Amino acid sequence: MRSLTVTSVALGPAYRAGTLQRMAENEFDVLVVGGGVVGTGVALDAVSRGLSVALVEARDWAAGTSSRSSKLIHGGLRYLEQLDFRLVREALRERGLLLNRLAPHLVRPVPFLFPLRHRVWERFYVGAGIALYDMLDGGRSLPRHRHLSRRGALAIAPSLSQDALVGAIQYYDAQVDDARFAMTLARTAAHHGAAVATRTRVTGLVRDGERVAGAHVLDLESDTEFVVRARQVVNATGVWTDETGQMAGSQGGLRVRASKGVHITVPRDRINLDTGLILRTEKSVLFVIPWGRHWIIGTTDTDWALDKANPVANRTDIDYVLDRVNEVLTTPITHDDIEGVYTGLRPLLAGDASDTAKLSREHTVARPAPGLVVIAGGKYTTYRVMARDAVDVAMRELGVDVPPSTTENLPLLGAEGFEALRDGSAGLAARSGLDVARVERLLERYGSAVADIFELIESDPTLGEPLAGAADYLRAEAVYAASHEGALGLEDVLVRRTRISIEERDRGLAAAPEVAGLIAPVLGWDAEDVRRETDGYRTMVHAEMSAELQPDDLSAEAARLEICAASDRSQADDSPISA
Repeated sequence: MRSLTVTSVALGPAYRAGTLQRMAENEFDVLVVGGGVVGTGVALDAVSRGLSVALVEARDWAAGTSSRSSKLIHGGLRYLEQLDFRLVREALRERGLLLNRLAPHLVRPVPFLFPLRHRVWERFYVGAGIALYDMLDGGRSLPRHRHLSRRGALAIAPSLSQDALVGAIQYYDAQVDDARFAMTLARTAAHHGAAVATRTRVTGLVRDGERVAGAHVLDLESDTEFVVRARQVVNATGVWTDETGQMAGSQGGLRVRASKGVHITVPRDRINLDTGLILRTEKSVLFVIPWGRHWIIGTTDTDWALDKANPVANRTDIDYVLDRVNEVLTTPITHDDIEGVYTGLRPLLAGDASDTAKLSREHTVARPAPGLVVIAGGKYTTYRVMARDAVDVAMRELGVDVPPSTTENLPLLGAEGFEALRDGSAGLAARSGLDVARVERLLERYGSAVADIFELIESDPTLGEPLAGAADYLRAEAVYAASHEGALGLEDVLVRRTRISIEERDRGLAAAPEVAGLIAPVLGWDAEDVRRETDGYRTMVHAEMSAELQPDDLSAEAARLEICAASDRSQADDSPISA
């Protein structure tokens, strides 16, 4: 059995080159396809049981659904109305593990206010549901709920209109930076011996007769293809489950339906609240979630049948979010207040329901062919349970004695020692020369791995300066994203390693040149690479902003594609043409 005491691994270019060679030269017990929260969770679960593991992701860690969620770790109050007590209990148990043991540096408590519109029946009905919610959290990982009068609610939520409530109930859930969490899972798996790589696309499956025995993988950085052989292949591709399942000629009875969720960010000072907010809507619920100097407001729940890699918001989506939140605010939020917009796709197990809001959030594991396991459905909070179940099914065919999952006792990178560092943040600030607020923010992003950031700053004090155009982040964080966190492009840094793309009004355009220049030496870029990356990011931002002005999905997608095509034509015109 492999020892779990390992040294930290930096997912930089040297690691990637060695990993690709390792993938091509060895057979693995498990090959995981898909680098979202479930795929990275599967890799960590399998490697922590002593198995040899490879993990490939076509784009970037969490580039799809796992970076575009509501960023909540929660049981799901609305699932209580559907009487899905098992799912809620399971999710609340996972919430407690993440808060207290596995990732206290990445997952933190957040209070939510539930405004009540009716004096008697709603307080009883909602109050009973939230009391049950607290009861199902057997670990008591968060404070219990409390009932508030209208006056008490308005004292902590002055921006709410008096007509919007007769009272309220406040309860607690938790939130996470979803993209950083999935990336940290990948790094933790690598620390324990897994071979993990992004920009590696599966183009087909390897067969030994009827058995799946690995995959053909294209390295998108070098445009070379190689074979990764494995005794078991786990398909954890989320909304792409149907497409990747076609490679095996069977879905194993699973069909996944994509549901689009749109969120907006607005400045924190535009809504005067000392708490998060949850509102009922005609379809589901709407959250107002504190996020640093911002509020995240969302979400929508509509079918999406277009490009799954680049889902976009349209004007109708954004108007829906604004209309719902403005129903309870004294001063309405307008389009001019919006600083960021992001759109994600939920991978829902498809059934007969015509409305995506009614589809199951529970997961299913299937074996459509010998050697192939498919995991689909589920919710972010229960990723660890999904990963455990997928590995359990895969192990039944291995024919070896494999221990049960240990991930409920395996802290993620940065968790160990985090509480002590947080308690001593003032001392860290004094030694590093940074202010306490900055150090606390770094601790909540890196945990005990913040030592790596301090080391970079010590070697080059200019890296301790804020980024131009994104002052919440240090220059060192951009470098670290490429040297340690596997970022291979400008978008990886601005959209997922940091959240500059949704926190700055210009979506990170002002910060892009500096960030590209900082990561260029790490990634071996020349001036032309820097220009290409900066231009590509600018095109992406303009395409998304153009889509957000359109009335529906089809016109939004057309607007996005037109700007991307125009950029491609422009770059072609600028390129030298040989005779």
